[in-house]
Amino acid sequence: MRRAGTVERISQGLLVVRTTDERYPSLGEHLLDDRLERVGTVVDVFGPVDRPWLAVDPASDTDPPLLLGEPLYVR
Repeated sequence: MRRAGTVERISQGLLVVRTTDERYPSLGEHLLDDRLERVGTVVDVFGPVDRPWLAVDPASDTDPPLLLGEPLYVR
């Protein structure tokens, strides 16, 4: 498991995650929280190549405002 990035904001119902480096999850991959529970699915990658942003569609049981500032992980 490796760190994918940190939830920076919520926009149009999606979590906006700032990646930690150029190694980022692919479209369709599931992101996990620190309890290894699925938080959402990557639906878009945008921004600079060396440290892009991820748009993540939150899982139905996820409360997006509680994730602001939290790190997310990928298996």
